Amino acid sequence: MAQKKDFLKKLQKIFDNFNSSHYNTTRTIARCIMLLSVREIINTPGKKISFQFSMDLSCVEFGGYCPVAEPVVVTGTVRNMAGVLVMQGTAETMLHTFCDRCGKPLVRKKIVPFEHLLAQELENADKGDDEILLIENGEVDAEDAARTAFILEMDTKMLCSEDCKGLCPICGADLNLGPCGCKKETDPRLAVLAKLLQRDEDKD
Repeated sequence: MAQKKDFLKKLQKIFDNFNSSHYNTTRTIARCIMLLSVREIINTPGKKISFQFSMDLSCVEFGGYCPVAEPVVVTGTVRNMAGVLVMQGTAETMLHTFCDRCGKPLVRKKIVPFEHLLAQELENADKGDDEILLIENGEVDAEDAARTAFILEMDTKMLCSEDCKGLCPICGADLNLGPCGCKKETDPRLAVLAKLLQRDEDKD
């Protein structure tokens, strides 16, 4: 039980770090705890079970807004591979967000794969056990694993394209549609050089 508490403290620390950085998660997040029973395969090498469920992350903020407007569909399997239980899955949804350069609305597919080893107890809890999920009473919280993986893999910047030119800082025009005609501000450090060049041209 003490090892379970240590594991939960680690997970809480992850989300606390997100709250104080670029990402911000709201305090009240709707969760449906998806407890997946693995009792039937714990002692049966070669056997597997499949799972599928959906998560609601619509109230989770990323960069000041909530882009996960649609349910996140999670599918995967747990396999007994030579006595070791391995969970593999994907979390998939459509993000409704905006380009960070030009502000254009975006609808983009997001697929996050995840993989964990399952164990009935943790050993050396302070040495890289973040990828191990605890089995308690023959069950594991698959929703928590998928949710953590999805949040950690969210993009820090959304772009409509890698070569997006953004908006003109003067008039606000979308530069992807063409030049706006605004005169570019000259770097003050180059202003003196420009005047000297102009004088040389006038002398010629």
